[in-house]
Amino acid sequence: MDEEYDVIVLGTGLKECILSGLLSVDGLKVLHMDRNDYYGGESTSLNLTQLWKRFKGNDKPPEQLGSSREYNVDMIPKFMMANGALVRVLIHTDVTKYLNFKAVDGGFVYNKGKIYKVPATDVEALKSPLMGLFEKRRARKFFIYVQEYEDDDPKSHEGLDLNKVTAREIISKYGLEDDTIDFIGHALALHIDDSYLDQPAMDFVKRMKLYAESLARFEGGSPYIYPLYGLGELPQAFARLSAVYGGTYMLNKPECKVEFDSDGKVVGVTSEGETAKCKKVVCDPSYLPDKVKQVGKVARAICIMSHPIPDTNNSHSCQVILPQKQLGRKSDMYLFCCSYAHNVAPKGQYIAFVSTEAETDNPEIELKPGIDLLGPVDQIFFDTYDRFIPTNNHEADNCFISTSFDATTHFESTVTDVLQMYSKITGKALDLSVDLSAASAASE
Repeated sequence: MDEEYDVIVLGTGLKECILSGLLSVDGLKVLHMDRNDYYGGESTSLNLTQLWKRFKGNDKPPEQLGSSREYNVDMIPKFMMANGALVRVLIHTDVTKYLNFKAVDGGFVYNKGKIYKVPATDVEALKSPLMGLFEKRRARKFFIYVQEYEDDDPKSHEGLDLNKVTAREIISKYGLEDDTIDFIGHALALHIDDSYLDQPAMDFVKRMKLYAESLARFEGGSPYIYPLYGLGELPQAFARLSAVYGGTYMLNKPECKVEFDSDGKVVGVTSEGETAKCKKVVCDPSYLPDKVKQVGKVARAICIMSHPIPDTNNSHSCQVILPQKQLGRKSDMYLFCCSYAHNVAPKGQYIAFVSTEAETDNPEIELKPGIDLLGPVDQIFFDTYDRFIPTNNHEADNCFISTSFDATTHFESTVTDVLQMYSKITGKALDLSVDLSAASAASE
């Protein structure tokens, strides 16, 4: 342990594992430690006995729920956009060879008390019961504009400079109604609030294109994919990758105290009386609590069911987004459902999560609109966790701290944080131009 490393990574949460993998591939000497005796940190995956122990304080789940080890319940469940940045990062590091993906059955949105499939193309817009006849035609025109938009083809721009025109201005050009804007902004472009409306429209249009292209890729009912056996496979895959490049992983290392010199720059990490020297430290907020601040908290319900979510076409896996305006809230609510089809539960069992940014201290009442959509639930656990962001100046102390996971059930915000951290640590942007066919997903 008394060696010198380029980077020491603390915590084996998903963000830390991805960064550790990227830095190892870049040829840096990486030591990766975790105070826990399991991979994953906050984003770990639990079997049924572990789930019971964590939320009920005992390890005796009811027998009718089936075998404990057939459960892989992700504590931070998020789907991956098939053509999204996370999949590109996984391909870039070649970690995809350790993983098997499967397409997710459906992407849905909640509108006026009902669940609808998210229409993502001009053809789907015309069929969608979300909109009336005239609105369908307007939406179809808008979708065609988005699908045909290309940066380098001025003819496709229709005279609009998307780096200057706001999303609100583009939407008003097509005369779309508020409910339509709601599902396009939150369930298609995956914005988590409405501030995007007053930003340049480029990001909004690119997010819509990403959704449509990801949807087309596996010809499934959604643009998302998910690893068989859940996300718990990812940290372990990155640990294997790191070993190939000469990185070192150590679990069950208590304390992990970050050491600084007189100028406040990091010089190493001490655990069990031994200090490993390093130039930089990468970690989750729990390892440097005096360099982060709380900015909110996530409330969630974890449910075990023996049926799919009603009105989702019997989807074995799906996401439902409940836009904030539909619920009179300040933040969206998310439903995530996965099942034995992705090997995360025994045959016939489904795992559903309801999550949102907490606006009250009562998760049971706050999450009720989402829970009510699930139908009968065999078991339910409520949980809240605090969200932290770093407050340090990484140029002064060489500490690179990830932000806590948010309530979303997709990876878009997570991977943005990872890519920004990568640039800060290395001083360069990650090249994400990869051959997407390297990550294939089995349909059945």
